[in-house]
Amino acid sequence: MLDAVTSGGLLAAGAPVVAMVSGGRDSVCLLDLAVRAAGARAVRALHVNYGLRADAGADAEHCRELCDLLGVELVTREAGPAPEAGNLQAWARRVRYREADAVASAAGPDAVVATGHTATDQVETIMYRLASSPSRRALLGMRPRDGRLVRPLLGFTREQTAAYCRARGLAWREDQTNESSRYARGRVRAKLVPALREIHPAAEANVLALAELLRDEADALDVLVEQVLAGRSSVELARLRTLAPAVARLVVQRLADEAAGRPAPGTARRLGEILALRETGTAALDLPSGVRATAVRGVVTFSRRPPAGVPAAGESALGADPS
Repeated sequence: MLDAVTSGGLLAAGAPVVAMVSGGRDSVCLLDLAVRAAGARAVRALHVNYGLRADAGADAEHCRELCDLLGVELVTREAGPAPEAGNLQAWARRVRYREADAVASAAGPDAVVATGHTATDQVETIMYRLASSPSRRALLGMRPRDGRLVRPLLGFTREQTAAYCRARGLAWREDQTNESSRYARGRVRAKLVPALREIHPAAEANVLALAELLRDEADALDVLVEQVLAGRSSVELARLRTLAPAVARLVVQRLADEAAGRPAPGTARRLGEILALRETGTAALDLPSGVRATAVRGVVTFSRRPPAGVPAAGESALGADPS
């Protein structure tokens, strides 16, 4: 596992790493591999206490003992009060990535944030996204590198990380909520993935192989989109209408993502409405994820949607130039 991690280039000797550590088997395995690959002085561990479980303090104490054993600095953060409504797991995810980004920024411009996502998590993620989001991205899964975020364990299963910890004499904590059916991810883990194994014993391997192929194809499609845009942040309606619908969807999705500063799902499915914008004067269309498409004399740009009741420059409150 160490050879695979180091040869992948995600963790390198002396390169600063912020390893996100919960105390579970995957994160314990990640931290130990990070220390062996980068050196203890280059590694900082981050543990976020969400205060959602009675034994959360024991998790934090376990992380302190592990970091003392490995000679690693531990940074702990308290998440603060959880929201009373909304997606609790999404809130926790936002908190930990925000804190990880802050710690990595303090560690230097070359610091990476490493998570313990495994091949097992990859399968669960793909199946969850496939069920909850009608998007091409659903089948792409998580990439080994996404900006400063790296996932060195994506090539290994949860069983392999447990075997690694046992071989290295490293204890871990079990989070019982991972097996709970309270959350959608837990239901995927407990019910959907076992059902797939019953259908075919290689189901998980097949899902992973498909995702890898589609990521390669996505890279090729990204090149095609770049050729269409030629470095511009806008596109002519006339040009969009000449493209194959699949390519046109990719183009508008790319522009929407860039405008939002993050993935803006749902834009591609509104292609027909975007193409229907008029080529004279100014017209606008509000899209999902807080994005607005504005056509000015036949050229479409995408931007963050202004606050409700505030029209964009050149628009009427109805979203179109009345001229």
